[in-house]
Amino acid sequence: MAREVASEPSSDGPGAAFDARMMEQALDLARAAAARGEVPVGAIVVRDGVVIGRGGNAPIAACDPTAHAEIAALREAAAALGNYRLPGCEIYVTLEPCAMCAGAIMHARLSRLVFGARDRKTGACGSVVDLFANPRLNHQTSVVGGVADAACASLLTGFFAARR
Repeated sequence: MAREVASEPSSDGPGAAFDARMMEQALDLARAAAARGEVPVGAIVVRDGVVIGRGGNAPIAACDPTAHAEIAALREAAAALGNYRLPGCEIYVTLEPCAMCAGAIMHARLSRLVFGARDRKTGACGSVVDLFANPRLNHQTSVVGGVADAACASLLTGFFAARR
């Protein structure tokens, strides 16, 4: 399967408008995470235009290093579908996923990943490594980065500036 890679999101067509609306929902979850004192990352899983999984970062509150927004959204989506595989689903995340979350996205067989801001320290979609670019893996997920990049990055920058 060919891998669709876009470092810049498309700004035309109905797909771009839908991506922007979905990313706004993920941003709402990221803002809620920030209000709880967690790093502001939000994620949603969508199937056939319907949100079936939501998550906001919660590793501090849960005392759980795996309590990332993506993992929470994947768990909720899997429960909604009654299956750990999520073919035909897309995930929208405000921050480029780390290696753990990228692996979970691949194992769940999501068809598409859309993320906002790049993570220059731990990003696994091209910033530090690109796990999705390995053709030897048995599942390929298309990746689009930079959707609502400014809003996603600003939320993170503001959160960390307030903590310094």
